[in-house]
Amino acid sequence: MFEFPNVSNNSIKNDILSGLTVALALVPEAVAFAFVAGVDPMVGLYAAFMVGLITSIFGGRPGMISGATGAMAVVMVSLVSEHGVQYLFAAVLLAGLLQVLFGIFHLGKFIRMVPHSVMVGFVNGLAIVIFLAQLGQFKVKNAAGEFGWLQGSALYIMLALVLLTMAIIHYLPRLTNAVPSTLVAIVVVTLLVYFVPALDTRTVVDFLRSMSGDENATIAGSLPTFAIPVVPFSLETLYIILPYSLILAAVGLIESLLTLTVVDEMTGTRGRANKECIAQGASNMVNGVFGGMGGCAMIGQSMININSGGRGRLSGITAALGLLAFILFASGLIEVVPLAALVGVMFIVVLGTFEWASFKMMKNVPKKDAFVIVLVSAVTVMTDLAIAVFVGVIVSALVFAWEHAKHIHAISHLDEEKDEKTYSVNGPLFFGSTSNFLELFDIKNDPHHVIVDFAGSRVVDQSAIEAITTLTERYKREGRKVHVRHLSRDCRKLLHKAGVLVEINLMEDPSYKVASDTLA
Repeated sequence: MFEFPNVSNNSIKNDILSGLTVALALVPEAVAFAFVAGVDPMVGLYAAFMVGLITSIFGGRPGMISGATGAMAVVMVSLVSEHGVQYLFAAVLLAGLLQVLFGIFHLGKFIRMVPHSVMVGFVNGLAIVIFLAQLGQFKVKNAAGEFGWLQGSALYIMLALVLLTMAIIHYLPRLTNAVPSTLVAIVVVTLLVYFVPALDTRTVVDFLRSMSGDENATIAGSLPTFAIPVVPFSLETLYIILPYSLILAAVGLIESLLTLTVVDEMTGTRGRANKECIAQGASNMVNGVFGGMGGCAMIGQSMININSGGRGRLSGITAALGLLAFILFASGLIEVVPLAALVGVMFIVVLGTFEWASFKMMKNVPKKDAFVIVLVSAVTVMTDLAIAVFVGVIVSALVFAWEHAKHIHAISHLDEEKDEKTYSVNGPLFFGSTSNFLELFDIKNDPHHVIVDFAGSRVVDQSAIEAITTLTERYKREGRKVHVRHLSRDCRKLLHKAGVLVEINLMEDPSYKVASDTLA
């Protein structure tokens, strides 16, 4: 799906330089998402530092970057506006606990159930969302306090600097890979704007002050301090925060595990989903008691990191510590970075994230998969990631069930000497195929003994058991007896547990392997 430079997995230099690059890109994102959630910018910056550091050290996917995200920020808006930021901290703390439990009970393996078509829709949708988010940087607040599009020389300078940033990132690797081209582009454009007064363009601090309305706003701050959320410890509080915590935990895990899968494909390695769930949860619990808004994996920053050569845990650790250093010691340096440079970086991320081959793929893949790709992309843009993935998985599952419901059939063989007839069933027997299954049998004309051979089939669910029960009763009313053969061990357990009274031949039963948690 992705093509990236072949970088050594053990390059300390690349990890450090790519981490610093990511730290620069984290600042405006964290500030923007803090404003989306309705909290102070430092709450977003603290979250980016804490989530990024903890998941980089203890997570299951080296090289993946986590921080404050828009997907979680939009969930927080109503909670903050109605009950205040302390309730947000409590909700984030509970959400983290739920994520830890999710990992402890090895539920991360269920990410394998997400079809490839949903994954393609996921990355395409997020690429569009990232692109649309950058368009906001081309707006400026006027005297009336309203945001309008840049015009005239301000727009042309912004576009020129964005294109220059993108050109450096694209062409520099053809000359050298000694340093990340993204970092070089940010530094070059920043120095150009700083030393050429004619290039008057908005910087990070301009963005912060425009969003906050405070002409003295700065990203300078201190270390986060420990404090238990100031909320009543009561069932009423739990009633308020639990719905938000459930949604935050679900959104965070979905985005993190899908990003983990994308990074796996980008690097040709395999992360550990359950370990990542625990690390994400632990980081959010720390956020809840240190004044952060929480967060999860970020596909955009992860792409920047991987594209810049970051492969190990050191890259994420460097990004988090670099962000903290900017807050504590070097706010003046980061505040002069032009927004155009960061927009150019994110545009490159968009181009690298979007699955351009999906346009060609539409002609070659089944129509149902093409539909799912478009559906998930559209829902991601219009609503949010979690809903898009749920919709995509549900639609894919329903299509799968419908297609496999039509595959069940049987080959019959009549043995007149033994007065028996054998039906060799092929195809899965489940809720979608039970009607077709019952129509396979000639109950009125069959001999006294009827053998239903499931060697080529599989009894899947309660609907399948009911279908076998119904078939048995129909034959019984006609004075005939049903024999069921070649059921797998788990299928026999289903029948016995349900109390179905049919004869089962235990000989030559196939052995089915079930996926384990080893790789999760």
